[in-house]
Amino acid sequence: MSRIEKLQSKLQKMYIDAFLVTRGVNIEYLTGFSLPDGDGLLLVTQEQAVLITDQRYEIALKEFESTEVIGLMTGDYYGSLNELCQKLEITVLGFEKSISYQVYDLLDEIMTADLVPFKGTVERMRQIKSQDEIKNLRQSATLMSQGYEYVLSFIHAGMTERAVANRLDFWMKEHGATRSSFPTIVASGSNAAKPHATSSDKIISDGDIVILDFGYYVNGYTADMTRTFAIGPIDPELQDVYEIVNEARQQVIDHATSGIHGDQLDQFGRSLIEEAGYGDEFNHGMGHGIGLSVHELPATYGPATHDVKLQTNEVITVEPGIYIPELGGVRIEDDIVISHGKAEIITPASADLMIID
Repeated sequence: MSRIEKLQSKLQKMYIDAFLVTRGVNIEYLTGFSLPDGDGLLLVTQEQAVLITDQRYEIALKEFESTEVIGLMTGDYYGSLNELCQKLEITVLGFEKSISYQVYDLLDEIMTADLVPFKGTVERMRQIKSQDEIKNLRQSATLMSQGYEYVLSFIHAGMTERAVANRLDFWMKEHGATRSSFPTIVASGSNAAKPHATSSDKIISDGDIVILDFGYYVNGYTADMTRTFAIGPIDPELQDVYEIVNEARQQVIDHATSGIHGDQLDQFGRSLIEEAGYGDEFNHGMGHGIGLSVHELPATYGPATHDVKLQTNEVITVEPGIYIPELGGVRIEDDIVISHGKAEIITPASADLMIID
């Protein structure tokens, strides 16, 4: 069964005649056709799928091989949508709740069909990965692990954080990545105490600990990896913190299996950090889903995520961290594939503390 057919099979249970997809990433997931947000719509009925876009995509649609998707060229996406719904006698139209109020206001004004919002319909479909999707995520994670080794080969005291991020970006794209999935984080010294620092003009110094957090697309899918390393000898407390974080990471991975709840899995790592006296210094979730986007369902799993239950072939991150103001921080992040047995780590880069002389 194709992805569009899976969505069509849900319509009756959703009590709607058709479903409107507006998020570009969801349109790509369902059809394989790449369309940025705002450049078109996908209407899925029980019998067909119609991609509504404009003349800019005419050639691309002619080259697009699909037996399921019909292209409709128009300069008025929503006006044409309403006309199509009337023609197809669609009286109840589901739509993605993530649309802007501006778009909803327009739909509410012009549509003759009743409008029903749905949250996460396609996102839940994306949550479970096919073998091809997992293969693409493995390739992304492998290339990123190689990129990490590249950073270790050239980084030295005296470089700025931004210079390191820029060199990594060039290398990743030269070796097969299409683009980053978020701005690369290179956080050194006291900046490493900020969980979501940005790469800055700060000069990396001897004795700094450095957090490198990055994600890159390969074949449309992005891994997400973090490694922490040192430029020369670092404060002994940070060495101890590194071992605590690394053990927490491993404990979560060792217990990650299909059927476990998010809060339960989180506790295997968080409890170690709390017992070591750093509970207040770990101030984010343990991880999240990845795939076509760098943040997918589950959006997060942590102490309060009782309703998250991991399933086979989900791909999630494991990223415990400890952040000590003024001193620095440590975060180590791997990507894993959930199964009924032991989880597969797809980020092969070493998690040992690397010290750059």
